[in-house]
Parts: sequence; structure tokens; C-alpha cells
Amino acid sequence: MNAAIEEVKEKKLKAQTVQTSAPAPLLWPKPWACDDLVSICDLGPSGVEAVLDLTKLMKARPADFRGALAGKQLALFFEKPSLRTRLTFEAGINSLGGTSFFFDQTEARLDAREKLSDIAHNLERWVDGIVLRTFAHSTVTEMAKHASIPVVNGLSDWEHPCQALADYFTLLERFGSAKKIRLAYVGDGNNVAHSLMLTAACLGSAITVATPSGYEPAEEIVRAAQEIAEDTGATIEVTNDPVAAVQGADAVYTDVWASMGKESEATERKAIFMPYQVNEKLFARASKRAAFMHCLPAHRGDEVADAVIDCARSVVFDQAENRLHAQKAIMLVLLGNGLRRFSSRSAHA
Repeated sequence: MNAAIEEVKEKKLKAQTVQTSAPAPLLWPKPWACDDLVSICDLGPSGVEAVLDLTKLMKARPADFRGALAGKQLALFFEKPSLRTRLTFEAGINSLGGTSFFFDQTEARLDAREKLSDIAHNLERWVDGIVLRTFAHSTVTEMAKHASIPVVNGLSDWEHPCQALADYFTLLERFGSAKKIRLAYVGDGNNVAHSLMLTAACLGSAITVATPSGYEPAEEIVRAAQEIAEDTGATIEVTNDPVAAVQGADAVYTDVWASMGKESEATERKAIFMPYQVNEKLFARASKRAAFMHCLPAHRGDEVADAVIDCARSVVFDQAENRLHAQKAIMLVLLGNGLRRFSSRSAHA
């Protein structure tokens, strides 16, 4: 009898050694796994749907998730200014019972003082997750390569996955099934456009991206989105005709013409992009139920006219709000499984 009791105690002790917090309830479908969110491709179709389902649940029942990340700590390193990304991550983890630490890297890049792999191996011993808002996408990929804890891309020059997830959650709230939505993106084929294309592909949705010649989305992203679309039935189109892109669309999306880091090109780009401004005339070509979308901050009078961004069909502040809910879901998926991840990626694992 004593031997049996000791065996039970030993099993409980081993379980306590592995678990660092109480497991969160499994609210998202399997099978799929995601160690990091560097790109929408890390989630894939099953993961994108699962995160959006979890976002819906967490937005509707926030009290059910208080304490879900109790004791978890998140480090945020931002090389670029931020309002929405920073506050939604900080407020989000706080509402889940965790803590965040913000590091302002706007004066010096993250790896200016120290090798990035050394920073990663320090962080993995102190905190449970890392959010990066960087200029170079390689900063995010290298951190994810070396750190044994989850890394989230809060924005890079290649993708903005958290934004795209919040955007498509906003569309689902408004229109229902993603397969019945056609999004027209008009403007620069930038990081936001990249993540929107990949998300649309994962959801089996339709997206048309219209840019000036020479400013199209990266061919690598277009190919990746089209490959995913072969399995999901999505429609991925790229054109240089903004009128054709917007015609009959369910939502019209635009972004700044000169992203952070490209401010020196602003004057040149303004002349090139002015025919792509989302004004009342262009927006009128969309469906009568069409929503207007922008990731913010907006340069009013450039990529969008005041009359459009301020109209009743503008959902820009819904998008901003949903950054909070989508990122809470992302954090719960990555940090809330109750198990410490010992990964062979880390030299200290």
C-alpha cells in the first residue's frame, strides 16, 4: 500500500515539474501546432480559423479568461513607434493575468549592442514570450530561430500578421462566412497587404490587390498565397487597376503610401499613388454594403479622403478594437498551454 502511495506521489511531482501554470482549456481545434507567429504561414488554414474562433469566444466572454496567463511574462521590443500594437498587447496580457515589459528600441536597433542570438538566450531564461516590432523581418526570424520561447511578429517590413487576423475577424463579425467576402486592397503592396493575402488564402476568401506598377506585393508572397488557395478555394488577384479591383467589393482597404522607414520617398510616392486614393468616387464602385478599412494611423487626404474614413461604413475603430481580442487569442495559444517548451532550437534547451 505504501509503495502504491509513493508511486502516485512521484507521478504528481513529475507532473508539477513539467507544468508551469494551470493548463488553459482546449478551445481551439486540432490538429495544428504553432510555436511562433512570425508569419500567417505559421498558422496555416487550420490555425487561422482556430485563432479567429478563439478570438470570438474571448471577446464575448472575457471574464472566463481572467487569470488564463497568470504568472506569464511578455517582453516587447519595438524599433518603431506604436499606439495600437503596444497598448493592445500590454492591456491584453494584463487582462489575462500576465505581465509585460516594454523596451523602446527606436533610438537603436535591437542588435546594435549585442548579438541577437545572445539576446534570445537571455530572454528565454527570464520571460515566457517575446513581441518584436522591427524594421528588418530577419530580426524576427532570427529571434524565433534562437529563442526557445514563443516569438510574435508585431510588425516587420515583410508582414503584419496580428493586424491581418484582427482585420479578418472584423470582416467576419460584419459579413459572416469568409468565403462570401471579397476584399479589395488598394495602395502599396506592403507588409499589411502581404498578411491580408495570406489570411484570405487560409480562409478560402477572395482578395484583389491593386497597386501602381512596380509596387506590387512580393512575388514570393503571391506564390505562397496562391499555393494555399489551391487547397482552400480562395481567389488571389493582383492588378494595377484600382477601379476594377474595387468594383462590387464587400470591403475596401488601404494603408499609408510610405511605410515607416520609407518616409524619404513620401513626395515621390504621393504623385504615383494619388490615382489610388480611396475617395468617395472610388468607394462608390464597391458594393452598397461595403466596409472601409484601414490599419491606422491614416494620412487623411492622401490614401483616403475624410469623407470615406469618417463615413458610417468605416470600420477602422472596430479593427483597432479587435487588435486587442485577436492578440489575446494569439497569446493564449502560444503561452497558455501550461507546458514549458524545451526546443532543440535553443542552445540552452
